[in-house]
Amino acid sequence: MTRSHKLKAHDEANAAGIGDRVLIMETRPISSTKRWRVVEIIEKAK
Repeated sequence: MTRSHKLKAHDEANAAGIGDRVLIMETRPISSTKRWRVVEIIEKAK
């Protein structure tokens, strides 16, 4: 069984694309809905 969630995460470098698998970490609120930050891109979309 695989779980997935759609979260709004801040990507400073704008490196992640649609469908990429990324590692995120919780941080201080950046906006009213964004509380996550992209740490690294695990796998690019095919």
